[in-house]
Amino acid sequence: MKEYLKNTWQAIYTVLVGMKITFKHLFTPAVTIQYPDVKVPLPERVRNRLYVNIDDCIGCDQCSRACPVSCIEIETVKSLPGEDLGVTSNGKKKALWVTKFTIDFAKCCYCQLCVFPCPTDCIFMTNVYEFSEYDRRNLIYNFSNLTEEEAAEKKANYEKFLAEKESQKAAASKTTQ
Repeated sequence: MKEYLKNTWQAIYTVLVGMKITFKHLFTPAVTIQYPDVKVPLPERVRNRLYVNIDDCIGCDQCSRACPVSCIEIETVKSLPGEDLGVTSNGKKKALWVTKFTIDFAKCCYCQLCVFPCPTDCIFMTNVYEFSEYDRRNLIYNFSNLTEEEAAEKKANYEKFLAEKESQKAAASKTTQ
């Protein structure tokens, strides 16, 4: 009989504790955010999607080397001697065409290690955190402002320049012998 009363008291006590929690939340107003329209304010140093200001990129490849998961791919081509690529926003002269600059956000771990080594501060984290996709290939973002044809043309022009330079060097060495 003693055990029966003890078990009954424990059951009633457990129900009362649960009801106390329920009643406490029953009379407090619900805080619901209408998500697509109203967004939660983000903390100051939040890590979200990367953005590359390709106009400031000098193609140094330091962000790609710093990336622990190798999600950044950069291909560059040297500019020809007569070409002027301009300068970055902090005054650094550009010497390379950035023919390919892609970030695979399916691989990215949002560690922000690629942001700090950039000498021109062209890569940075944004406040955009919603970028889910149904197809993984849509998570590869291309930041280069050259089309594939323009990139192929820049590569061909540089190879042609190197071939001409090599032929001039060969001709100069024949005349000196």
